[in-house]
Amino acid sequence: MIGPVTTRREGGAAWVTINRPEAANALDQPTKDGILAALEQAAADPSARVVALTGTGRAFCAGQDLRELQGSRASGEIDLGDALKTFYEPAVRLLAEMPKPTVAVVNGVAAGAGASLALACDLRVAAASARFKLAFSGIALIPDAGSTWHLPRLVGLSNALRLALLDDTVGAEEARRIGLVSRVWPDEELADRAGELIARLAAGPTGAHAAAKRLLRASLEADLPTALAAEAKAQAAAASSADHAEGVSAFVAKRAPAFTGS
Repeated sequence: MIGPVTTRREGGAAWVTINRPEAANALDQPTKDGILAALEQAAADPSARVVALTGTGRAFCAGQDLRELQGSRASGEIDLGDALKTFYEPAVRLLAEMPKPTVAVVNGVAAGAGASLALACDLRVAAASARFKLAFSGIALIPDAGSTWHLPRLVGLSNALRLALLDDTVGAEEARRIGLVSRVWPDEELADRAGELIARLAAGPTGAHAAAKRLLRASLEADLPTALAAEAKAQAAAASSADHAEGVSAFVAKRAPAFTGS
């Protein structure tokens, strides 16, 4: 029997797919456990040079399974703070901090904590029919799973407040205009085009990607002298890498580089 989360490898790309299409890929406990385990495995695997997160069917992820939440409330076992600490916090930090690119391939609706997982990725690409909706205010909760941190940094404070307070649904093209997603493709092209983009990342200089990702995220909290010092240290390490030597040789020889990630 196929579980609620599937994984596959395509060369240097690790794909993590949420597989509860009958529930719009809502996050019940087995699904959360499966996502976290898959992300931990991909983060620890040096041969996985990029990680893609997507969903099966018409949804990317509809967020927390509210039927499960209702059951927990009825039994008196509800503790949303604990759920944030045990699954959402480590999953979001893995997506944001693992030393390789992460990409959300948003094939349909991304709502609630499902949107938060997409926001935590380095890049988001979307099908034309994809939609984003925070959805928290509709059940009298605050945006969580890192969305209060990621969203204003991606789309600005004004748009973040609009999405949080008015609970607007954002279509794919608007998401691209406001910086929520990087690419939008017709639904029938999403799999192929996203696969090409992710393969390109997997063939890239993984060490340099990891350092750039770390520095850019850290710069949001740093002053200029701190950022310049961090750049100098990271650049010295990058300049001694095998990938840098290969990149220079390829440039001089007018050929495509063959990066190994080292």
